Amino acid sequence: MTRLALTSDILADLIAYPTISTDSNLAMIDYMAAYLTELGARVDVYQDETGTKANMFATLGPDRDGGLVLSGHSDVVPVADQDWTTDPFTLDERDGKLFGRGACDMKGFIAATLAMAPVYAKMDLKRPIHFSFTHDEETGCLGASAMIPELIKRGYKPAMAVIGEPTEMRVIEGHKGCCEYTTTFHGLAGHGSSPDLGVNAAEYAVRFITRLMELREDMKSRTPDNSRFEPPWTTMNIGGIRGGVAHNVIVSKAEVDWEFRPVQKSDFDYMKSSIASYVDTMLLPAMRAVHPDARIDTQTIGEVDGLEPMDENAIKDLVMKLTGANAADLVPFGTEAGLFQSMGLSAIVCGPGSIAQAHKADEYVALDQLEACLNMLDGLGQKMT
Repeated sequence: MTRLALTSDILADLIAYPTISTDSNLAMIDYMAAYLTELGARVDVYQDETGTKANMFATLGPDRDGGLVLSGHSDVVPVADQDWTTDPFTLDERDGKLFGRGACDMKGFIAATLAMAPVYAKMDLKRPIHFSFTHDEETGCLGASAMIPELIKRGYKPAMAVIGEPTEMRVIEGHKGCCEYTTTFHGLAGHGSSPDLGVNAAEYAVRFITRLMELREDMKSRTPDNSRFEPPWTTMNIGGIRGGVAHNVIVSKAEVDWEFRPVQKSDFDYMKSSIASYVDTMLLPAMRAVHPDARIDTQTIGEVDGLEPMDENAIKDLVMKLTGANAADLVPFGTEAGLFQSMGLSAIVCGPGSIAQAHKADEYVALDQLEACLNMLDGLGQKMT
């Protein structure tokens, strides 16, 4: 069986696991753990506190520092309300493309790494090759955020990482961070005819949003020199507003979904401290002057580090040589790459398929993209010998 045929077969198995972020990924993790264990890999499975989700970290080759991490997330986005031509959880091949939920985002890359694992297992590896497969990337990189500290605690010190998000095999050396929150305002209900006797949570939510929009403008003045991002500054978005039960009732609870995407760590610190100061010194005192039990709670959905371009990046240089690329790019979407970079290793994003196909009905990855990915992975393996 050819490497491409094996990749296709494995991808069919992976797509058959409906690992939507709201559901368990354990069956898929068990499948991959058994596959790699049979090849002689050292496999660790890290379950989350619910016992329904897990990360997996497996190693082929010597037990030593250095080496390479091949990283992918196991979860996929929902298919509800999407008009699929075929069953999204059954691989369908036609016109040189493999269709199915997660085909490019990012089970195609995972399948390619697993197809290469038997090849790696037969190599005389001088440096380890690690396989990192996580849960809940789509909902805030929750799996990787939990696993990275565990790897550090256990003494893992890889040198390089390739995160195989769909980039059409372009080498990506940078992306913004992604920080997502839901802020809930708890006021005091009452009759709309006496607004001074209540605390209108919706009104304070509006004031909160107004401050966020002011900070959004501030971020433009903080644009780093020679920023290559588009747009070049830290952005902010309001994703949702909820609250109220009737026209004549003072709103007792309101929620705001919001996010920002920092281009630099200092912007993250500035945004967080500025909005916290506004809540503590302006909004809460005004609310509690009427109702002492009023409060504002912010739930962190996810805080994902950006991938910062580095002047010296060993894996970027290596993959550019292997793929023939003459430049590395930036992308607007977030990945787990920044979390791996925080371990002190060099990281890039490079994988088969196009982000334009991700999250859509009839998601697919092209066979020639998988072939290009396999060639890159073969070259990476050779460099570990």
